[in-house]
Amino acid sequence: MTNSEPPTTSRGPYVRVPGSGAERCAVITGASSGLGAAFADRLAGQGYSLVLVARDKDRLSAVAAEVTGRYGTRCEVLPADLSSAVDRQVVAERIEEGVDFLVNAAGFGLSGSFWSVDRDELGDQLAVNVSSTQEFTHAAVAVMLERDGGTVVNLSSITGLIPGRGSTYAASKAWVLYFSQGLSHALRGTNTRVMVLAPGFVRTEFHARAGIDVHAVGDGWWLTPHTVVDRCLADIARGKTFSLPGFRNKVFIAAVSRLPRALAQRVNRMLGNAGARA
Repeated sequence: MTNSEPPTTSRGPYVRVPGSGAERCAVITGASSGLGAAFADRLAGQGYSLVLVARDKDRLSAVAAEVTGRYGTRCEVLPADLSSAVDRQVVAERIEEGVDFLVNAAGFGLSGSFWSVDRDELGDQLAVNVSSTQEFTHAAVAVMLERDGGTVVNLSSITGLIPGRGSTYAASKAWVLYFSQGLSHALRGTNTRVMVLAPGFVRTEFHARAGIDVHAVGDGWWLTPHTVVDRCLADIARGKTFSLPGFRNKVFIAAVSRLPRALAQRVNRMLGNAGARA
Protein backbone atom coordinates (compact mmCIF):
# COMPACT_ATOMS: atom_id res chain seq x y z
CA MET A 1 0.00 0.00 0.00
CA THR A 2 3.00 2.27 0.12
CA ASN A 3 4.20 4.52 -2.66
CA SER A 4 7.76 5.78 -2.78
CA GLU A 5 6.99 8.59 -5.25
CA PRO A 6 5.20 11.80 -4.22
CA PRO A 7 1.73 12.05 -5.78
CA THR A 8 1.13 14.35 -8.69
CA THR A 9 -1.58 17.00 -8.50
CA SER A 10 -3.94 18.75 -10.87
CA ARG A 11 -4.93 22.09 -9.42
CA GLY A 12 -7.71 24.43 -10.41
CA PRO A 13 -8.57 27.92 -9.21
CA TYR A 14 -10.59 28.51 -6.07
CA VAL A 15 -14.26 29.31 -6.38
CA ARG A 16 -15.52 32.61 -4.97
CA VAL A 17 -18.58 32.09 -2.80
CA PRO A 18 -21.40 34.36 -3.99
CA GLY A 19 -21.95 37.21 -1.56
CA SER A 20 -19.24 36.07 0.85
CA GLY A 21 -16.43 38.28 -0.41
CA ALA A 22 -14.04 35.44 0.35
CA GLU A 23 -12.69 32.27 -1.15
CA ARG A 24 -13.26 29.03 0.76
CA CYS A 25 -11.45 25.75 0.22
CA ALA A 26 -12.38 22.28 1.52
CA VAL A 27 -9.88 19.40 1.68
CA ILE A 28 -11.47 15.94 1.80
CA THR A 29 -9.61 12.65 2.25
CA GLY A 30 -11.16 9.37 1.19
CA ALA A 31 -13.00 11.41 -1.44
CA SER A 32 -13.19 8.81 -4.20
CA SER A 33 -16.32 7.13 -2.81
CA GLY A 34 -18.71 6.80 0.12
CA LEU A 35 -18.82 9.48 2.78
CA GLY A 36 -15.87 11.36 1.31
CA ALA A 37 -17.60 11.69 -2.06
CA ALA A 38 -20.84 12.71 -0.32
CA PHE A 39 -18.99 15.47 1.57
CA ALA A 40 -17.50 16.60 -1.76
CA ASP A 41 -20.97 16.90 -3.26
CA ARG A 42 -22.49 18.78 -0.33
CA LEU A 43 -19.56 21.16 0.24
CA ALA A 44 -19.35 21.97 -3.45
CA GLY A 45 -23.04 22.81 -3.23
CA GLN A 46 -22.20 25.26 -0.45
CA GLY A 47 -19.70 27.05 -2.67
CA TYR A 48 -16.42 25.55 -1.50
CA SER A 49 -13.64 24.78 -3.93
CA LEU A 50 -12.37 21.27 -3.34
CA VAL A 51 -9.11 19.40 -2.87
CA LEU A 52 -9.96 15.71 -3.23
CA VAL A 53 -7.55 13.16 -1.74
CA ALA A 54 -7.47 9.37 -2.21
CA ARG A 55 -5.27 6.72 -3.82
CA ASP A 56 -7.23 6.23 -7.05
CA LYS A 57 -6.66 9.20 -9.38
CA ASP A 58 -9.22 8.03 -11.94
CA ARG A 59 -11.99 7.74 -9.39
CA LEU A 60 -11.07 11.09 -7.85
CA SER A 61 -11.23 12.64 -11.30
CA ALA A 62 -14.70 11.15 -11.81
CA VAL A 63 -15.93 12.69 -8.54
CA ALA A 64 -14.33 16.00 -9.50
CA ALA A 65 -16.02 15.95 -12.92
CA GLU A 66 -19.38 15.19 -11.33
CA VAL A 67 -19.32 18.05 -8.82
CA THR A 68 -17.86 20.42 -11.37
CA GLY A 69 -20.64 19.62 -13.78
CA ARG A 70 -23.30 19.98 -11.10
CA TYR A 71 -22.11 23.10 -9.28
CA GLY A 72 -19.51 24.74 -11.50
CA THR A 73 -16.88 24.05 -8.85
CA ARG A 74 -13.30 23.53 -9.97
CA CYS A 75 -11.62 20.73 -8.06
CA GLU A 76 -8.01 19.90 -7.29
CA VAL A 77 -7.28 16.18 -7.55
CA LEU A 78 -4.52 15.06 -5.20
CA PRO A 79 -3.79 11.30 -5.42
CA ALA A 80 -2.09 10.04 -2.26
CA ASP A 81 -1.60 6.77 -0.40
CA LEU A 82 -2.09 7.83 3.22
CA SER A 83 -0.22 4.81 4.54
CA SER A 84 2.89 6.45 3.06
CA ALA A 85 4.61 9.12 5.17
CA VAL A 86 5.87 10.75 1.95
CA ASP A 87 2.35 11.11 0.57
CA ARG A 88 0.96 12.32 3.89
CA GLN A 89 3.60 15.05 3.94
CA VAL A 90 2.50 16.21 0.47
CA VAL A 91 -1.12 16.42 1.63
CA ALA A 92 -0.18 18.23 4.86
CA GLU A 93 1.82 20.78 2.88
CA ARG A 94 -1.16 21.35 0.60
CA ILE A 95 -3.38 21.94 3.64
CA GLU A 96 -0.86 24.47 4.97
CA GLU A 97 -1.34 26.48 1.77
CA GLY A 98 -4.86 27.28 2.92
CA VAL A 99 -7.96 25.41 4.05
CA ASP A 100 -11.31 26.43 5.51
CA PHE A 101 -12.96 23.01 5.87
CA LEU A 102 -11.11 19.73 6.39
CA VAL A 103 -12.79 16.32 6.29
CA ASN A 104 -10.69 13.34 7.40
CA ALA A 105 -12.85 10.60 5.88
CA ALA A 106 -10.13 8.15 4.82
CA GLY A 107 -10.01 4.89 6.76
CA PHE A 108 -10.33 1.13 6.46
CA GLY A 109 -10.87 -2.04 8.45
CA LEU A 110 -9.31 -5.48 8.05
CA SER A 111 -10.85 -8.93 7.86
CA GLY A 112 -9.64 -11.44 10.41
CA SER A 113 -8.61 -11.55 14.06
CA PHE A 114 -5.78 -9.35 15.29
CA TRP A 115 -3.27 -12.19 15.65
CA SER A 116 -3.96 -13.52 12.14
CA VAL A 117 -3.52 -10.22 10.27
CA ASP A 118 -0.21 -9.23 8.72
CA ARG A 119 1.70 -6.68 10.83
CA ASP A 120 2.36 -4.46 7.84
CA GLU A 121 -1.38 -4.30 7.11
CA LEU A 122 -2.03 -3.33 10.72
CA GLY A 123 0.61 -0.63 10.43
CA ASP A 124 -1.00 0.71 7.25
CA GLN A 125 -4.38 0.79 8.99
CA LEU A 126 -2.93 2.77 11.90
CA ALA A 127 -1.25 5.20 9.50
CA VAL A 128 -4.44 5.85 7.53
CA ASN A 129 -6.95 5.87 10.38
CA VAL A 130 -4.86 7.67 13.02
CA SER A 131 -1.65 9.23 11.70
CA SER A 132 -3.25 10.98 8.74
CA THR A 133 -6.03 12.35 10.96
CA GLN A 134 -3.53 13.73 13.46
CA GLU A 135 -1.15 15.17 10.87
CA PHE A 136 -3.79 16.79 8.68
CA THR A 137 -5.74 18.17 11.64
CA HIS A 138 -2.52 19.67 13.01
CA ALA A 139 -1.79 21.35 9.68
CA ALA A 140 -5.36 22.62 9.29
CA VAL A 141 -5.83 23.98 12.81
CA ALA A 142 -2.58 25.96 12.58
CA VAL A 143 -3.82 27.60 9.37
CA MET A 144 -7.33 28.20 10.70
CA LEU A 145 -6.14 29.86 13.90
CA GLU A 146 -4.00 32.26 11.89
CA ARG A 147 -6.91 33.17 9.61
CA ASP A 148 -10.63 33.62 10.25
CA GLY A 149 -11.21 30.13 11.64
CA GLY A 150 -12.57 27.02 10.00
CA THR A 151 -14.04 23.57 10.51
CA VAL A 152 -12.50 20.10 10.84
CA VAL A 153 -14.62 16.93 10.64
CA ASN A 154 -12.93 13.72 11.78
CA LEU A 155 -14.64 10.40 11.13
CA SER A 156 -14.91 8.05 14.08
CA SER A 157 -17.43 5.16 14.27
CA ILE A 158 -20.02 3.75 16.63
CA THR A 159 -17.58 0.84 17.13
CA GLY A 160 -15.24 3.34 18.77
CA LEU A 161 -17.90 4.13 21.38
CA ILE A 162 -18.18 0.60 22.78
CA PRO A 163 -15.52 -1.02 24.99
CA GLY A 164 -13.55 -3.47 23.10
CA ARG A 165 -13.09 -6.83 21.55
CA GLY A 166 -9.48 -6.42 20.46
CA SER A 167 -10.32 -4.71 17.18
CA THR A 168 -7.61 -2.37 15.97
CA TYR A 169 -10.22 -0.64 13.79
CA ALA A 170 -12.45 0.09 16.79
CA ALA A 171 -9.40 1.21 18.79
CA SER A 172 -8.34 3.59 16.02
CA LYS A 173 -11.82 5.09 15.90
CA ALA A 174 -11.87 5.48 19.69
CA TRP A 175 -8.62 7.42 19.34
CA VAL A 176 -10.22 9.70 16.73
CA LEU A 177 -13.18 10.28 19.06
CA TYR A 178 -11.17 11.25 22.14
CA PHE A 179 -8.59 13.22 20.17
CA SER A 180 -11.28 15.26 18.42
CA GLN A 181 -13.34 15.89 21.53
CA GLY A 182 -10.30 17.01 23.50
CA LEU A 183 -9.14 19.29 20.72
CA SER A 184 -12.63 20.74 20.32
CA HIS A 185 -12.64 21.66 24.02
CA ALA A 186 -9.18 23.22 23.76
CA LEU A 187 -10.33 25.40 20.84
CA ARG A 188 -13.31 26.91 22.64
CA GLY A 189 -13.38 30.66 22.27
CA THR A 190 -11.83 30.54 18.80
CA ASN A 191 -13.55 30.43 15.42
CA THR A 192 -12.01 27.02 14.71
CA ARG A 193 -14.31 24.07 15.28
CA VAL A 194 -13.59 20.34 15.40
CA MET A 195 -16.50 17.96 14.85
CA VAL A 196 -16.29 14.21 15.36
CA LEU A 197 -18.70 12.18 13.22
CA ALA A 198 -19.58 8.67 14.40
CA PRO A 199 -21.57 6.95 11.65
CA GLY A 200 -23.04 3.50 12.08
CA PHE A 201 -23.86 1.25 9.14
CA VAL A 202 -23.57 3.26 5.94
CA ARG A 203 -24.01 1.86 2.44
CA THR A 204 -20.47 2.33 1.14
CA GLU A 205 -17.66 0.12 -0.20
CA PHE A 206 -16.08 -0.04 3.27
CA HIS A 207 -17.75 -3.28 4.28
CA ALA A 208 -16.91 -5.20 1.12
CA ARG A 209 -13.26 -4.14 1.40
CA ALA A 210 -13.17 -5.33 5.02
CA GLY A 211 -14.76 -8.69 4.12
CA ILE A 212 -17.98 -7.94 6.03
CA ASP A 213 -21.30 -9.66 5.31
CA VAL A 214 -23.71 -6.74 4.94
CA HIS A 215 -26.69 -9.11 4.95
CA ALA A 216 -26.10 -9.74 8.66
CA VAL A 217 -27.47 -6.28 9.43
CA GLY A 218 -31.16 -5.40 9.08
CA ASP A 219 -32.19 -2.80 6.52
CA GLY A 220 -33.45 -0.45 9.21
CA TRP A 221 -29.91 0.16 10.47
CA TRP A 222 -28.48 1.37 7.16
CA LEU A 223 -28.11 5.01 6.14
CA THR A 224 -26.98 6.48 2.84
CA PRO A 225 -23.77 8.53 2.70
CA HIS A 226 -25.65 11.71 1.80
CA THR A 227 -28.03 11.25 4.74
CA VAL A 228 -25.09 10.92 7.15
CA VAL A 229 -23.33 13.97 5.69
CA ASP A 230 -26.50 16.09 5.74
CA ARG A 231 -27.06 15.31 9.42
CA CYS A 232 -23.42 16.01 10.25
CA LEU A 233 -23.53 19.40 8.50
CA ALA A 234 -26.81 20.20 10.25
CA ASP A 235 -25.18 19.41 13.62
CA ILE A 236 -22.27 21.69 12.76
CA ALA A 237 -24.74 24.48 11.94
CA ARG A 238 -26.30 23.97 15.38
CA GLY A 239 -22.92 24.41 17.05
CA LYS A 240 -22.50 20.75 18.02
CA THR A 241 -19.11 19.05 18.16
CA PHE A 242 -20.33 15.42 18.07
CA SER A 243 -22.60 13.90 15.44
CA LEU A 244 -24.21 10.45 15.71
CA PRO A 245 -26.65 10.16 12.79
CA GLY A 246 -29.56 7.74 12.94
CA PHE A 247 -32.22 7.34 15.64
CA ARG A 248 -31.48 3.63 16.12
CA ASN A 249 -27.78 4.36 16.57
CA LYS A 250 -28.55 6.98 19.22
CA VAL A 251 -30.81 4.59 21.15
CA PHE A 252 -28.32 1.72 20.81
CA ILE A 253 -25.34 3.73 22.08
CA ALA A 254 -27.38 5.28 24.90
CA ALA A 255 -28.41 1.80 26.05
CA VAL A 256 -24.98 0.17 25.73
CA SER A 257 -23.26 3.05 27.54
CA ARG A 258 -25.33 2.21 30.64
CA LEU A 259 -24.40 -1.48 30.68
CA PRO A 260 -21.70 -2.97 32.93
CA ARG A 261 -18.40 -3.09 31.05
CA ALA A 262 -18.34 -6.88 30.75
CA LEU A 263 -21.82 -6.94 29.20
CA ALA A 264 -20.96 -4.05 26.89
CA GLN A 265 -17.96 -6.04 25.66
CA ARG A 266 -20.27 -8.94 24.82
CA VAL A 267 -22.46 -6.58 22.81
CA ASN A 268 -19.34 -5.33 21.02
CA ARG A 269 -18.36 -8.90 20.12
CA MET A 270 -21.81 -9.44 18.61
CA LEU A 271 -21.47 -6.18 16.71
CA GLY A 272 -18.10 -7.40 15.51
CA ASN A 273 -19.76 -10.24 13.66
CA ALA A 274 -21.23 -7.60 11.33
CA GLY A 275 -18.40 -5.08 11.52
CA ALA A 276 -14.70 -4.73 10.91
CA ARG A 277 -12.80 -7.37 12.88
CA ALA A 278 -9.17 -6.25 12.97
